[in-house]
Amino acid sequence: MEVADVVVVSIVTIVVCMNGVVVSSSSAAAAAAKQLYPAMFVFGDSVIDSGNNNYLRSWAKANYVPYGLDFYQGTPTGRFCNGKTIVDFLGDLIGLPLLPTSEASLRGADIDRGVNYASAAAGILDESGQLLGERFNLRQQVENFRSTVGQLKKQMDETKLEEYLAKSLIVMNLGSNDYLNNYLIPAFYNSSSSYNPIQYALLLITQYTTNIMELHNLGARKFLLAAIGPLGCLPNQLATGLAPPGKCVSFVNDMVEAFNKGLLSLVHQLNANHTTSTFVFANTYAAFTDILNNPDFYGFSVTDRGCCGIGRNKGQITCLPFLIPCLNRDEYIFWDAYHPTQAFNQIIAEKVFNGGLSVCYPMNVKQMAQV
Repeated sequence: MEVADVVVVSIVTIVVCMNGVVVSSSSAAAAAAKQLYPAMFVFGDSVIDSGNNNYLRSWAKANYVPYGLDFYQGTPTGRFCNGKTIVDFLGDLIGLPLLPTSEASLRGADIDRGVNYASAAAGILDESGQLLGERFNLRQQVENFRSTVGQLKKQMDETKLEEYLAKSLIVMNLGSNDYLNNYLIPAFYNSSSSYNPIQYALLLITQYTTNIMELHNLGARKFLLAAIGPLGCLPNQLATGLAPPGKCVSFVNDMVEAFNKGLLSLVHQLNANHTTSTFVFANTYAAFTDILNNPDFYGFSVTDRGCCGIGRNKGQITCLPFLIPCLNRDEYIFWDAYHPTQAFNQIIAEKVFNGGLSVCYPMNVKQMAQV
């Protein structure tokens, strides 16, 4: 469970349902955009999961109404949103269709344009999110990518595959569950008693680095590494009553900031040590905070509660099957207790694609395609 982005685009799409997974054969936005990367491979959690958890024995699922209310044909696909995720919009901007899930790729879906391995409740640490049942943690997502590379080896020769992987975009958005579904629930995890917040952030960065380098060893060269958003501002955290009215839970945001500083430092280090690769830090924390502080500018009127949920801030119980959501969804930052709306996702995707150094360092996604 986690956090994150959008532009209003009129889309005409033929949607094909394969084994319960919705994949797009075309979309007006992707077709109109110049394809900047041959493929995109996505690693993450529920903010960008497109349905991988549909096949797992997990409580972390979103394959029911009203999820997907504003997706193609109003279809719930497993996306934790009323519509498209950040990576869906990012795919539009770089000229790629909706990506198949990891499961769909194993069942014969086209993997030429990439695969989405993201899994709800997944963390950087293997144990994060285990209370919610099965999930593909980061280590397993990397192994799933290894399997995809094995599939691709059967489709192209070694030289072509090396060039293809080097030019493809790797998107990584993890870490939220290592706090929400690990460090912040001491009744079930001893991490908060074993590590102070700075030590824990270092532990996460160390483990993250190991997995990033595994992807690099498999041929990946262009990485977009997203910061963790301000988790203390989620409806779920506001519902705890640990923050004054109108404020976020500051100690939670302070923890996240420690991780984000470590991630930025890692990006500096990786770029210095691997000069033929490009690592970009997406400061989604800053982008998210800017939207929270200036909601009117971005078209939002509700910043502190979910569009679909139960209890205080609509964040004590997240969106349940057939629960009736708010009608003015585009005016809400949050769709449920943990996840942003499609309208928000679109804004973040555009910032990551086109934004300046305050959002993407040392360059944005559009610029990285030219490197």
